[in-house]
Amino acid sequence: MRFPVATLVGCLTWSLAASTSAAQAPALPDSTRLAINRVFSSTANDAPGCAVGVSRKGAVVFENGYGMANLETGTPITPASIFHVASVSKQFTAMAVALLARDGKLSLDDDIRKHVPEVPDYGHTITIRHLLHHTSGLRDQWDLLIMSRGRFEENRITEGDVLEIVARQKALNFVPGAEYSYSNTGYTLAAVIVKRVSGKSLREFADERIFRPLGMSQTHFHDDFTMVVPGRTSAYARTPNGRWRVSVPNYDTYGATSLFSTVGDLLKWEANFTSRKVGDEALFREMNASATLTNGDSTLYGLGRVTENFRGVRLVGHSGGDAGYATYVGQFPEHELAVAVFCNGGNNPSLLARQVAEVFLTGKLAAVDPPVQPKVTLTAEQLKPLAGVYASSMNGSVVFINVRGNALALGRTPGPALVPIAERRFRVEGGGPAEYEFRPDGTLLLHQRQSPPQSPLVLTRHEPSRLTPADLRAYAGTYHSEELGATYTVSVVDSTLVLKTRGGSDRVVRTAFGDTFVGPWAVTFTRSRGRIDGMMLTSGRTRKVRFERAR
Repeated sequence: MRFPVATLVGCLTWSLAASTSAAQAPALPDSTRLAINRVFSSTANDAPGCAVGVSRKGAVVFENGYGMANLETGTPITPASIFHVASVSKQFTAMAVALLARDGKLSLDDDIRKHVPEVPDYGHTITIRHLLHHTSGLRDQWDLLIMSRGRFEENRITEGDVLEIVARQKALNFVPGAEYSYSNTGYTLAAVIVKRVSGKSLREFADERIFRPLGMSQTHFHDDFTMVVPGRTSAYARTPNGRWRVSVPNYDTYGATSLFSTVGDLLKWEANFTSRKVGDEALFREMNASATLTNGDSTLYGLGRVTENFRGVRLVGHSGGDAGYATYVGQFPEHELAVAVFCNGGNNPSLLARQVAEVFLTGKLAAVDPPVQPKVTLTAEQLKPLAGVYASSMNGSVVFINVRGNALALGRTPGPALVPIAERRFRVEGGGPAEYEFRPDGTLLLHQRQSPPQSPLVLTRHEPSRLTPADLRAYAGTYHSEELGATYTVSVVDSTLVLKTRGGSDRVVRTAFGDTFVGPWAVTFTRSRGRIDGMMLTSGRTRKVRFERAR
């Protein structure tokens, strides 16, 4: 098996880390170190890669780097390499807010308008707790800014840009507390609250109250895009021809993201959940406690930390991804094991971290689920009535179901097959967290296979649209949104609609059902007395942004 150059020095790198960061940690067997190296064996020494750190009982037992931190300078990744860790940042923002609550400076149940009056009054109280639990109903800042600007890279995005577009919104995605929907907006606003309540920026507050007390000397909230950071990695993405291009974030927002750190520093943070040098038992219980929705469902999301069941073992952590950076840090509390994996070139750190954990938890994990097998045999005639377009009135999800031979398949162009486990209940071939239940009333229930279980998402069946060129031309025109400050032109190209604004890329959408089209967004056109008078854009985290037809 081929190992990158970085792996050849892995034992030296590890021994230095073990002797300087955690001298009390027992030495790992060579077989364990080699097993971890094999997890990263596909990383070439001349390509972007990952840093990994592992601790047991709070002591670092393994650190290494694989691949390149900078392709232009030929600098390899080491455990000391600094990464933009993206949404892993959220738990530190939540910790800052929780410390202020413990200080008596605010309450997690404060109405956010007490601290950020720029947020419109939607007729429902949004609390700080809602922000941190992703149950606020606030539309996501990135989706709004992309819709507004037409492209993400137009210019640097600041905290002021986020506040400005949030203040323009006229509706929520849902009533606060009723649903869980990941919203970066909530954590940017949480950073604003830290600054206004403490009188210090989130960077200053976190450095004083979290990073310095824990010895996290290579960690900071990066609130100045132009700041020089020695030891920082660059991030990369593949071009269509397979070459690497630089892909780094271009914004000065923080709270939802923009923490810079190393794997070693994040392991110090994970150790704090046991040592409690910063915080106390009540605070950490709050951090790890899952939110509960108004219908009683558990979200599995606490204050910036996600609890899940990994092969029968409790795992608490968070992933992150911005531009070419992808990160994960998590711990298995019952086994006193923590793993951090930071990558800079399109890797899957969540998967890699779990594979590293498997090396340490051999014999302690439940067996991997076998491939799903059909339990009943259904004919094409039995399956045909189940095919169609299914849409959720709650979150705007659109799912295409087709018949392919004697099987159902997902997608407009048939994709993964659905394997029947009962006459009207299916799972995705190859596995997956969802089960699809087709009910006689024409609805589709998506059950998430998790513990504790959640209420299924309900989708309603529609017949696919079959529009003529003349039908499509009725949608062409100019549309303006006050909420985004953006104007879009809609034109017909072949059998599709093309949406364009400013210098942004074309957004191509195709017919789905009725007046709804899908592509990168779901677009639903509205009518007044039969005439199209506007449209609404819906993305994964932003629903029904209104545009009025100008002409």
